[in-house]
Amino acid sequence: MKTIIKTSCMILATAMLWSSCKKFEEINVDPVSANEDQVQPEYFINGSITAAQQDPDVAERAFVLYWKTAGHQQSNGGISSGAYNDGWSSIYYNQISAWITSANTAIEIANKQIAEGKAKPHTNNLIQIARIWRGYLMSEMSDNFGPIPMIASQGTNPEFVEVKMIYYYILSELKDAGSKLDVALKNKEEFADLDPSYRYNYKNWKTYANSMRMRLAMRLSEVDENKAKAEFEDAATGSDFITNMDQAFKVQEKPGWNALAGVMSREWNPQFISATLNNLYLGLGGVKSADQLDASYQPYIKSEGWLGLKYDDHFTSKTNNPSAGYWFDGLPYSIDPRAYKTFIIPGDFENANFNAYPSWTNDAKTTKRNLLNSSNETLKTIEAKYTWNASNTGNWDVKGARNLVRAYEGTIPRLSNQFRTSASTRIFFAPWETYFLLAEAAERGWNTPMSGKAAYEAGIRSNFEYWGVTGNLGAYLSSSDFNRVGTSVNWDHTAEPAASHTMSFKNGYTDVAGTTAVLYPKNDLYKNGTVKNDHLTKIITQKFIAQTPWLPLEGWNDQRRLGLPFFENPAIEKSLPDLPALTDANYMTSNVSFFPQRLRYPSNLRITNSKGYEQAVTALKGADAVLTPLWWAKK
Repeated sequence: MKTIIKTSCMILATAMLWSSCKKFEEINVDPVSANEDQVQPEYFINGSITAAQQDPDVAERAFVLYWKTAGHQQSNGGISSGAYNDGWSSIYYNQISAWITSANTAIEIANKQIAEGKAKPHTNNLIQIARIWRGYLMSEMSDNFGPIPMIASQGTNPEFVEVKMIYYYILSELKDAGSKLDVALKNKEEFADLDPSYRYNYKNWKTYANSMRMRLAMRLSEVDENKAKAEFEDAATGSDFITNMDQAFKVQEKPGWNALAGVMSREWNPQFISATLNNLYLGLGGVKSADQLDASYQPYIKSEGWLGLKYDDHFTSKTNNPSAGYWFDGLPYSIDPRAYKTFIIPGDFENANFNAYPSWTNDAKTTKRNLLNSSNETLKTIEAKYTWNASNTGNWDVKGARNLVRAYEGTIPRLSNQFRTSASTRIFFAPWETYFLLAEAAERGWNTPMSGKAAYEAGIRSNFEYWGVTGNLGAYLSSSDFNRVGTSVNWDHTAEPAASHTMSFKNGYTDVAGTTAVLYPKNDLYKNGTVKNDHLTKIITQKFIAQTPWLPLEGWNDQRRLGLPFFENPAIEKSLPDLPALTDANYMTSNVSFFPQRLRYPSNLRITNSKGYEQAVTALKGADAVLTPLWWAKK
């Protein structure tokens, strides 16, 4: 047993892993600790799944500051402007390496038990579950960094291999492991407690394996279509995939400073609505705010076609965000019904889901803020109560310095409190994702068990059920209203919007009313910007909204893979040193080089495993940089 644990600790061959393995060594040499017969694979599986929920140290860095920011589920600087933090990446790289090591150790222990005739009825199933879970972890790690070690090799330093090889390996593992599960096997209740996800419901593990195959196969759709199609169709055969929340892969969060603490629970992260989400939400589905909110909100709802107050000297306009330059001084005429559930209106203090973090200040309940003049004196005071705005990321230069409203806790919609208290169930894979994957596959002409339209509408329905807004479903599905980026909901409505649409506004300084032609943004990353309302745009728009806030990495993955949904550029009032390609001359266009593509490897890897680092960069086929696209992404 000691040999097995030692071997597992060598898998990733970096010094940072030894601390996580040391406690298992101590178990083996301590005579009052667990003996060989007591060290069981289920303990390592449990430990790996639990740890992968991300303790507050890594959750803030990876989930919030990297994934939610790069994936445009929140408005934040940092990686969205091309920046990188070696300390954050080191913490995440270290921990996910340990999670993979634990899964690998479970497999080793179980195989040793079988070889020695000590296997239990469930031992084979534990091997398959550890393989399935390891497959997910490898995909997560690769989707962040690119080439990673091939975990299949053991006992020697594994080589870093290209992303294509990693994906082929994971897809093979998921298929084989899923096929070898004995789904009829039952376990005792106390054994089920050691699986924080499915409680060792083997049938659910098999459906998860197939849904994961569908996710990862689709990731290859733009670079390896034949492989993607074959893997996807095989996984979708028989409809043995996640179709309801009982089958969803999810883990219950718990309060405290541990791995089960909520990934979005840290008080100092405001988690503002992103401009991307706001532009997708506004007008989408045609559901009026008046029909979503009670009478107390009605005086604040603006008329259809209202753009807001224009503040040229305080709000950035150097971005292709169609809402840029304006402060929306009320609530929108119509908006996706999930918006008011996911993010809470500023000043809505009576809402049970209003989040008042940070608790040591009154910032979240302070809704009046100032715009300053060039002498830093108050030019205008803005009341943000019952308003709805999203701040563009990037460099606002002097406009930002004089604007005290745009990124303040009390003035911008922030994430609902239900996700901030460590009382939610963290979702890794939900039924709506399965349906949107099926819809995309059908749109590509692949063989699927249901039509694209049926799958698309089932995905929306599934997510509406999660949010408790099914009362609006019928009207929403039939709506042909365009959102701010020119996409509608109705599957059969594929007419393209005009180049622009007329909206009303007031000059924020003089109150002079006017109208302006608001452009629907040109997304050069998708079909050269010629299409805004085809089926695939609808699918990914709905998938992006549905995956908020639990799956920001998948939102980032889709945008890197397809250029969908539309991501606005960071503001460029002043140049961004980490996005040198974005300039005053091209900020109205979209380009891969304007958005982060990956995480750089931590410096610790270069120091402790220089050979592995060189292998990784060679396999990456590009510089170890934030802007280097992965194999499956747009170039």
